[in-house]
This record gives sequence, C-alpha cells and structure tokens, in this order.
Amino acid sequence: MSARELRRQKTFLSWLTILFIAAFIITFVGAVSVSTTKSTIAVNDASAASIYNSSPPLSFADLAEKLKPSVVNISTTKTVSGGLNPFLSPFRGSPFDRYFGDDFFDRFLENSPQRQFKQRSLGSGFIISEDGYIFTNYHVVEKADEILVKLSNGEEYKATVKGKDKNTDLALLKIESKQVLPVAKLGNSNDLRVGDWVIAIGNPFGLSQTVTAGIVSAKGRVIGAGPYDDFIQTDASINPGNSGGPLFNLAGDVVGINTAIVAQGQGIGFAIPIDIAKEILPQLKTKGKVVRGWLGISVQDITDDIALSMNLKTHEGALVTDVFKGDPADRSGIKTGDVIVEIDGKKISNTHDLLLIVASLPVGRQLNIVVMRNDKKKIFEVEISERAEEKQVAAKSESKEYLGMTVQELTPDIAEHLGLSDTSGIIVTAVDGGSPAENAGIQEKDIIIQIDRMKITDMKDYHKAMTRAAAKESVLFLIKRGDSKFFVVIRK
Repeated sequence: MSARELRRQKTFLSWLTILFIAAFIITFVGAVSVSTTKSTIAVNDASAASIYNSSPPLSFADLAEKLKPSVVNISTTKTVSGGLNPFLSPFRGSPFDRYFGDDFFDRFLENSPQRQFKQRSLGSGFIISEDGYIFTNYHVVEKADEILVKLSNGEEYKATVKGKDKNTDLALLKIESKQVLPVAKLGNSNDLRVGDWVIAIGNPFGLSQTVTAGIVSAKGRVIGAGPYDDFIQTDASINPGNSGGPLFNLAGDVVGINTAIVAQGQGIGFAIPIDIAKEILPQLKTKGKVVRGWLGISVQDITDDIALSMNLKTHEGALVTDVFKGDPADRSGIKTGDVIVEIDGKKISNTHDLLLIVASLPVGRQLNIVVMRNDKKKIFEVEISERAEEKQVAAKSESKEYLGMTVQELTPDIAEHLGLSDTSGIIVTAVDGGSPAENAGIQEKDIIIQIDRMKITDMKDYHKAMTRAAAKESVLFLIKRGDSKFFVVIRK
C-alpha cells in the first residue's frame, strides 16, 4: 500500500472517530435533557398537588366538634325608658303631626310618667382563657343590665364587663367558673389570604352552636362602622346573633370576630381582624378601656377638585382641616391645609392610614411627622398625647347671597342657640335648590371658616374673599359642620 493510501485511510479513521464521539455526546445530552424535563414536570405536578391538597376536607365535622366548646351564646337584658306612649300611637304619622309637629303630643304630656320595659337581645362570644375571659362585640353588651353566658354544655353563668371599646366594637367579659374552661386559640389575621377557607360559629337568630363555612372574600374593608375600620370580608354565612362569635381558619385558630353584615346582600359578612383584638386586650384587662394616641387634628382625603384648587401634585396624604389649640399638632407647628404624607417613617396614603397608625401609637411617644406645605416638605417633631375632648368652633348678622347660598354673621344669641362656644366665621342660613352651593353639598347651619385659604372671621372677610374669587371658576371653602371640618370646592 502506497504512502498516499495510508494517509487517506488515517484521515478516514480520524473523521469516523470524531463522528462517533459527536454522536455519543448528542445522545448523552438528550438523555440528560429528557431527565431534567421529567424532573421539572414532576416538581410542577408536586406543586400543583400541594395547591389542590389545600382544598377543604370532605367534612368540617371533626374541626367543628373540636372548636364548638370554646364558643358561647350571650343573652343580655337592659331596661329601656320611654318608648312610644300607647295613648299616642294612633296619632303618629297622622295629619296632627303635619300641623303640630312631631313633638306636639310629647310636650302636651311631658309630665306623664314614662313607661319602662325590658329589652332582650342575643349574641355570641368565645372563651380566650381558662379562667373565664371572653371576647364579644361592644354592641352586644352595650348598656346591658344583665349578661348571661351559656356554654356549649348548657351551663349558664352571669358575666361582668371587664373592658370595652366602642371604636373597634370590642368588649371583654369575665365569668367565674370552678371548672377549667375550653379555650379558643388566637391566630394571626395578618397571615390570612383572600381565598382561604374559614368557619364561623355562633348563635344566629337564637339558633345556638350554628356552624357555617366559606372563604375570605377580601381584607382591609372600610364600611363606615368606625374610625378604625379594617374588616375581613367573608362569604361564610353570618346573621343577627352571630355578632361577637369567632371566625376560625382550618387550623382551628381564631382569625376574626364576626361583627357586621350587609342586609341587602347574601354572602357578605364582616369580621374584626383578631390582630386588632389582641393588640388592645392588655388595656381592656388592666384599664377597662383603650387609651389611644392623639394628634389633635381633623383630616380628610384629597379629591380631584381639592387637589386642583390647592395646586397639589398628588392625592397622596391626609389633608389637615382643623388643628385643635394646645394639642400636640398645634404645639409642634402643624397648620390647617398641611398635607400629612408620613408618620414615624410610615407612608400616609389617605386618612384611613393616618387614623390606624396614630391609634396604635403609645401615649408619650415622640416621633416625626412629614407634611407638604406650599410644595415644600416640612418635618415636625410631635409627642403623642391621650385623646382629649374635641373643642367646638362656631360662627356673626347681615345676610348676603353668593353661589346660591345665603350667609350671615353669628350673633351671640345664634351661637348660644346652636351650642357654639365661638362667634368667628360665617353661618349658612339658606341654600338654593340646584345652586352651585347645593351641588357641592353645602347645608344650612354650615360654618364657613376659610375661603381659598383665607381665614373668615366676619362678613367683611367674607365679602373680600368672594370679591377675589369672582373671576375664578371654582372656590375652595373650609367648612365646619357639627364637630367636624372639611374642605369643599364650589364650582360656578
């Protein structure tokens, strides 16, 4: 064999070897890829299985049987004075009311004795300690003369109110029992997720130890029940009598206290997060009430019209509508018209954020409050105090009509009649139907305190401010109504 042929044979063998190695590599990589894919599918299947395994059990019976002993029925009795006099009943809603007024017969028989009767109501609660402490709603035991607690085994005890808080609608009861009582474990409502399963146990319509199940429909609901609304919404059936009863998760922990329903809709109930109840429990036990932080301000949310009128770049924050003289905010330098955007390092998006944060702060705490004033950021150091009685402002004679509303100064006689302690400001005496003032929500007896950030103390100030505003399409007013203040924009 010639040298050329030997070289060709070596070249051929070399290429054959390379092809063999390449085929081996491709086969190996393919096998690894398939294995990895199968592993991934297995992992995904496992994840999916874990999700579907969190579905509800075929029965809640075992869980309900375990939880029911800690749930109690509460019946209350209170003495109610007055009520409708039987003699007057036929005349209510009759033409007599039209001509003589609603209180005519009351005044006619004002010296007659008022009858008294016993009013009974039902609610629910749950035991939180072996020595007999029980959580329920404030409205369940409000003004009750007698409170009876009935356990799941039928035993009844008289209960005393150890603490109550109207703002969160919570009350702490105590019963004295020689036996060790079954206790409901308090969980963490912050860990709840929308879609989690929950169980409600209570006394709806007097039907004791009723169990219903559903899911968490939403969190952080504000329903206008109070300044610290932060409700859990659930579609677990809640009805009158469920109030004060527990809302459990599938671990058997209390995550909420059933409180309210939407009467017009089915499957819409609300529960107080148990984290709120746990937070105020020590104060309810030791003080019988809840002492909350207080800045001494009134606030409102920022609307589109207010943002435009005040040249605000954002709706974020809480707009200060009133600063109470001598209280923490006043002492620190915060003013009406400031927009609070941060408290103690926590961002403030709206008034609800502010109320919840301030209420959780201990009295005496020193902190920084960040406000926006005329597009400039200012920081104030404030010491939180205990909530004090709110002061009243008022409003002087001479009538004048602008924007469909008639106003006048407050005389001392008018101020006294309205129960006002101050005579500064302008009082609205009439509002024309369909006028800009009515469209903006202005009402009779509203008191005008500012117009376009200008303080109004008398009619002279009012005329001056309205003259300045004559060429503007909208005017910003600071109004006092009752014990509250708020900004409103009137468009011409």
